[in-house]
Parts: sequence; C-alpha cells; structure tokens
Amino acid sequence: MKLLLGAIFGFFILLFPSMALQTSQGTEWVQTLSQQNVVLQKSIIYMHIPADSPLPFGGVWGTVQNAAPGYPVIIQIYQNDKPVYFAQTNVASDGSYDQHFRVTSVDGNKVIHIFEGDYTVEIYKSVLVNSAPSGTTST
Repeated sequence: MKLLLGAIFGFFILLFPSMALQTSQGTEWVQTLSQQNVVLQKSIIYMHIPADSPLPFGGVWGTVQNAAPGYPVIIQIYQNDKPVYFAQTNVASDGSYDQHFRVTSVDGNKVIHIFEGDYTVEIYKSVLVNSAPSGTTST
C-alpha cells in the first residue's frame, strides 16, 4: 500500500511543474485511509496570495504527530478546483515538514505572478496509530 500511494502521488508530481505558495488559517485533520497501523489523514487549508506580494517565495509547513517513518507529506494546491501545484516533502526526525515554492518570478524587467488569488491547499500525512493486541479491546 505504501508503494501504491507513493506511485500515485509521484505520478501527480511528475505531471505538474513545481511552483510556490503561502498558507494561512487553521487545519482540521480527517482520517481518510488506513493500512495496518498507518493512517492517512487529510487537512484542508485556504490560502490567499495578494497580487502585490513582496515576497518571491511562499511555503507550507507544519508538524506531524506520530509520523509514520518513510512516508512523506503530500501537498496539493488547487485554484477554482483546478490543480496548480503538487509536491511531497519528507518529515524530519522532530515531526516537522516544510515545502517552499515560487510565488513570483522575474524575466528581465517583467515580474511574473505565478500564484495570485485564492487557493485551496490539501495536505496528506501518514501517522502511526496504536493497535491493540488481539483479544483485547480499547476505547
């Protein structure tokens, strides 16, 4: 299952070029898929990039509690339900992750706004869950 998830997300990463973003708002994690003692959780964050952003880069960062070793954090950014940026980033030993991307670019004297407006950011993380030994129950 780990390889299947990695292959699916890897495929999306190859299809969509790397760009940039900056997140805000709180997150709410929702369990979406489980395999043995690893659970895939999804969070949705809303992001706004102003047209006059003075910074050339944006970023998505956070912490994973009980991160499953070897599983990356998947970041997917959409504007008006259309995919604009996909990435995966490793989780550090302290559970933190971050992914930076370009918001603006410069071509000669022309400033190009890669990200501008409102976006939906979906973050997928894999966490370890406690599994009770057979014959016992937990609440």
